[in-house]
Amino acid sequence: MKPVIALVGRPNVGKSTLFNKLTQTRDAIVADYAGLTRDRHYGSGKHGKQEFIAIDTGGFEPKAESGIYKEMAKQTRQAVAESDVVIFMVDARDGLSAQDHDIAQYLRKLGKPVLLAANKAEGMKASAQLADFYELGLGQVHPISAAHGQGVGDLLDMALEPLNLPDIEDTLEEKPDVIKLAVAGRPNAGKSTLINTWLGEERLVAFDLPGTTRDAISVEFERKGQKYEIIDTAGLRKKGKVFEAIEKFSVVKTLQAIEDANVVVLLIDATQGVTDQDAHIAGFILEAGRAVVVAVNKWDAIDDYQREILRRSIEMRLVFLKFADIHYISAKKRQGLGPLWTSINKAYTSAYCKMSTPKLTRLIQEAVQFQAPKRHGMYRPKLRYAHQGGTNPPVVVVHGNSLEGVTDAYKRYLDGRIRKAFDLKGTPLRVEMKTSHNPYSSKSKA
Repeated sequence: MKPVIALVGRPNVGKSTLFNKLTQTRDAIVADYAGLTRDRHYGSGKHGKQEFIAIDTGGFEPKAESGIYKEMAKQTRQAVAESDVVIFMVDARDGLSAQDHDIAQYLRKLGKPVLLAANKAEGMKASAQLADFYELGLGQVHPISAAHGQGVGDLLDMALEPLNLPDIEDTLEEKPDVIKLAVAGRPNAGKSTLINTWLGEERLVAFDLPGTTRDAISVEFERKGQKYEIIDTAGLRKKGKVFEAIEKFSVVKTLQAIEDANVVVLLIDATQGVTDQDAHIAGFILEAGRAVVVAVNKWDAIDDYQREILRRSIEMRLVFLKFADIHYISAKKRQGLGPLWTSINKAYTSAYCKMSTPKLTRLIQEAVQFQAPKRHGMYRPKLRYAHQGGTNPPVVVVHGNSLEGVTDAYKRYLDGRIRKAFDLKGTPLRVEMKTSHNPYSSKSKA
């Protein structure tokens, strides 16, 4: 699973700036609990080959007893609890404050790895002002500039090194025998009800696999000879106790469950429509490259007019998941669950589809004959051959000349032809261009 880094500090020390630098985007997954005035923001980052999840928090006042600051402190404590390592940010320009001492005191009690980052420290490495931060008792002070990226790489080295995480390598994964199936969605969308219905229908014994409080809990069962492992982001009770109950929603649990799954069921509450949270989770599924099936639950609870509005909303807001099957179900009444299983199995098969090089090459050449890519400057991109570069999701690597000029629209055109040829449904497909080296380029410059 991806490690989790929480950014903590008092207001205006640059946490959001560092978050944007780490995630290389201004888009974030937000925990949209009702009534909270300042939410935690989640995003994916990558340092070298190592991927991680970053959490941005609001200004932290550990001693706040009421109002907005108490709610913000509650959010920060949750982020720290979900994290593997904490980056405590202070302002090198403003210097040490009483609030910094309060935060440091709270973090020291937890015994969790903490890195102290002095932000806005451009040109201040030898400054005596930085020495004051050693009073916080958190060890070495790391001077950084989140706005300019100075020192951020070294800080990430320090954050990720103690976790002893293996580098991610591009490999052609073998199709596993047990399908890891994650059920993701907002609180109260019906995740527990759906899983309860599945288990009850098949009369299977569920058992909890050991894990930490931050990990999603897995349940194993078998259906029509196929073994599954359901990764439940809501949490399950022990054997013998049917898990209804209040769902404990953790964004980190959801993101890590998605990463660990082969197929994800994105569960949408028909009575609530497609929310920002649903769209953010869908975006993360796509970014993670996981096969996905969309299930709209509580379909029986809305009328025909609401159904039509919801269909249009799904088409607009989840347009980037148009490759996925959509099912309208009622977990409570056990309606529509058979076709849902068919789509889950189809998405799983598609995610691990093996594509032969001769067939891919022939397919690419036929696509070019039917519609050639547009010229890029003086040259027209030449697509010569293709091979499969990975599974889960399938990756097709196209080789040729001047391929940097291939447009996104043309990649989508190739995507459609590849999907049709190999009958891919429910899985993202990545088409990568690799320009061949010109052996005469160095000679022409001589």
